[in-house]
Amino acid sequence: MKNRPYPRWLSRLFILCVAALTFTGFMQMPLAKRYALTAVPGMAWTGDFFLVHRMHYVLGALFLFVIGLAAANWLRSWRRELTLTRLGSARAVAVGGLAVSGLLRVYRNLPDVTLDPLWIVTIEWVHLTLVMVLGVLALVALVRGASAYAVRKRYVS
Repeated sequence: MKNRPYPRWLSRLFILCVAALTFTGFMQMPLAKRYALTAVPGMAWTGDFFLVHRMHYVLGALFLFVIGLAAANWLRSWRRELTLTRLGSARAVAVGGLAVSGLLRVYRNLPDVTLDPLWIVTIEWVHLTLVMVLGVLALVALVRGASAYAVRKRYVS
């Protein structure tokens, strides 16, 4: 970790995972065909709902692994030397909410599960809203030049 508060590979894997999840999440809506993305050479697969849906689930599992790894490292050692930034705390809440709402969406999609339509709509809108919130927070962090979720603690003597 030398000069970085956490490993670069973990940050890059997280960013790649979130970007891919965002793309596959939006492609589950009928956007690919509506905006002719399926007509672009090599992008016809984006119009196959079931393929994109399965990809989203696999990426969701990877996302849970990455945030679980980060949480385990935080609890094990990072919290002694790192502190969350304000934007990092807000993004961590959004990420946690995305994980919970995503798991609720998976549960809702199980064959023998029937939920009240109000719950279904609520889960869907919470999930979509949290994606947008995470995107806005990431852009704010990028514009401010404060993309780190955590920084090294400063000890006052």
